[in-house]
Formats: sequence, structure tokens, C-alpha cells
Amino acid sequence: VQLQASGGGLVQAGGSLRLSCSASGGSFGANVVGWFRQAPGKERTFVAALTWSGRSPYYADSVKGRFTVSIDLTKNIMYLQMNNLEPEDTALYYCAAGIIGTAVARDWGQGTQVTVSS
Repeated sequence: VQLQASGGGLVQAGGSLRLSCSASGGSFGANVVGWFRQAPGKERTFVAALTWSGRSPYYADSVKGRFTVSIDLTKNIMYLQMNNLEPEDTALYYCAAGIIGTAVARDWGQGTQVTVSS
């Protein structure tokens, strides 16, 4: 499955962005889908995920209460709503499908850049 992420940009601290992820052919073909991010000079880390039916979302501690992952099943699009952004959230954000736990995924999107200025 080819995934396409979009919606990144430059925002001031405290602002919001919404990332979107779609799959070629429509279906993600996976039970668990979600988001990871990679900050400059750091390893890629888990952000959030949920089941394809839209249930059981789970989050990294660093984004709990600020980020919300969701799926629009009518459009086959996954979203990551990011509120109260902090400079530490600056990273390349990847959508992923076929996630196991918080470290492994079968398919990856190309990434969309989020930059938060202080």
C-alpha cells in the first residue's frame, strides 16, 4: 500500500495543524494505522495509532491531550489533529499502516514536515 501524507507546515507555538493520510486504492489494508515522527538528528518515534474501524486510539505520552488521531471511513482518510503545538513537536511526520505496538509498521508514507516556531 502506498500512503500519502499531507497537511504539514509552519506554525507558531500554541497553534494547530491537521495532517491527513490517504492510501492508493482507497483501503489501507491494515488493522492498525497511525503516525510516527522523526525530529532532526533523532530516531523515528511513535505518535498515535488506532484500529481501522476508528476504535482504541493510543498515544505517546508526549502528545496525550493535545493530539487526536481519527479516521473518516467515508473517505478512507486518516487524520492527526494537533493542538497546542510546541517547538518540540517539530519533525517529519509519517503515516503508517500495519502497526504493531509502537515500533513496527508494514507500510510508510513519504512524510510531511511540521515546524513549530517559538
